[in-house]
Amino acid sequence: MPADAQFLADRIAIMDVMVKYGTAVDAREMERYRSCFTEDVVVVGYGPEAMEGADAYLDYVVTALKNFPGTQHLMGNQVVELDGDVALVRTEVQATHFLKDDPDAIMTLWATYVDDMVRGSDGQWRIKRHELVRRGSQRTVNQL
Repeated sequence: MPADAQFLADRIAIMDVMVKYGTAVDAREMERYRSCFTEDVVVVGYGPEAMEGADAYLDYVVTALKNFPGTQHLMGNQVVELDGDVALVRTEVQATHFLKDDPDAIMTLWATYVDDMVRGSDGQWRIKRHELVRRGSQRTVNQL
């Protein structure tokens, strides 16, 4: 495959990881969500301590989702810097969270995901380091 074609194929595959990330967590398809990460992923920005390992992060997410009967993650602008089998990826996200304890309210988060991705021996791209950089959030009353 020519270099330009490989770059485009890698970029699309990396973008697909982030789409899978959002759609899988929103659908509560946790096995598909977990497949976005390496076994030794490091996750920061979700609390005071970094989380290490896909299982530890998945446990955190499953517990956190109990507070939200529904979520929607919209992925926006994306910057991908490729260097062989590694990539630095910045993805803008707007995440809407419906609140279990207040069904008439929603919380919207604006943030950036900063991810280090690697291509595995199976050729699949996965997140090796995942960071949530919060931009702001707002709690509003659902008018529907």
